[in-house]
Amino acid sequence: MNYLILLRHGQSQWNFENRFTGCTDVELTESGISEAEEAGKLIDKLEIHIDRVYTSNLNRAIKTAIIAMKQTKQTHLYKEENLIFEKNEALNERDYGNLVGLNKNETKKKFGADQVHLWRRSFSIRPPDGESLEDVVTRVTPYFQNKINNDILQNKNILISAHGNSLRALFFILGMYDKDKISTVEIPTGKPLLLKFERGKLKDYNYIN
Repeated sequence: MNYLILLRHGQSQWNFENRFTGCTDVELTESGISEAEEAGKLIDKLEIHIDRVYTSNLNRAIKTAIIAMKQTKQTHLYKEENLIFEKNEALNERDYGNLVGLNKNETKKKFGADQVHLWRRSFSIRPPDGESLEDVVTRVTPYFQNKINNDILQNKNILISAHGNSLRALFFILGMYDKDKISTVEIPTGKPLLLKFERGKLKDYNYIN
């Protein structure tokens, strides 16, 4: 049995302000830092040796991984106090295009709740000049197959610190949800999800309590 831990970054400033964030590099709030610390404590209780950490290129995911791992005994992941991990833009948040920076409630008033719901929750419909969830799946898939899945097949234990939509893409790639349900899945900030694998096959998954 080996494990994959998926962790959405802690609350960011634009999460707090209810804005479309996308690939804008906003910082964690104090609550987000606390969420990352609590995530690390939950991970530490598992007593799982983590072999590799993956994150997006965005600071909120990177800092969440660093803060969380500092709450654990995973000292082998550090060199001169810096976390050793792999960053890649394939795991970045979905690009919301022209919606980036807009308040979600104000956007509903401007474009209508039904239209905003389609932009946010449809699998294949893109917001203006942005990405659909299907687009995110397309960019995450080769990175997963070439890097992360190779680690899973080698029975390694992995932590991925990323974003709501790049994690939804992984849920879809792993067969946890189909395209009709994946867009409705809510992923809480700072709450680690433990996936259990046996011989490369996903067997079970649950949030860590």
